[in-house]
Amino acid sequence: MSLAIRFENVSKKFNLHHERKRSFQELALGLFRRDNGSREEFWALRDVDFNVEQGETVGLIGPNGAGKSTALKLVSRIIEPTSGRIKVNGRVGALLELGAGFHPDLTGRENIYLNGSILGLGRAEIERKLDDIIAFAELERFIDVPVKHYSSGMYVRLGFSVAVHTDPEVLLVDEVLAVGDAAFQRKCLERIDRMRSEGVTV
Repeated sequence: MSLAIRFENVSKKFNLHHERKRSFQELALGLFRRDNGSREEFWALRDVDFNVEQGETVGLIGPNGAGKSTALKLVSRIIEPTSGRIKVNGRVGALLELGAGFHPDLTGRENIYLNGSILGLGRAEIERKLDDIIAFAELERFIDVPVKHYSSGMYVRLGFSVAVHTDPEVLLVDEVLAVGDAAFQRKCLERIDRMRSEGVTV
């Protein structure tokens, strides 16, 4: 069996900027000179190695701040590692953060085109899948409404539907499915089970 995902000695560092409390006089002087506050290095991941075989289902478990979401963002190439190598074989479909890949001022329909292109689909391919994406999300009445008026559950419906209709070989899902109604969660889990049976890496 071949590898879907490989992490080799992967580390990811974030530079955190801390603003310190300042007096009124310091704030007034700050209008004329820049006070950068303090900076702190935060290592979300250090020297991580793992392999995921094609067709395997893997869950990342750990407390908040353990680096689970960072690892998923690295796999989907939203961010780059500070050091180490990541290899991903196949098209990736990802639903990692609420509203990620969507523009709030665009309609649901326009965001399908935007998000689909981010996930690697061409316009003709998106047009072929458009009706199925809308139907799975159950958003027919709201598809031409700007998504800034969507509830969090509607965001999840649209994001998940786009992700699974890109025909991914690797599907990444963070905790966002916890948002929304139980019936749609069941529908998503059934779709994920079907994808797993078809050999998709989850």
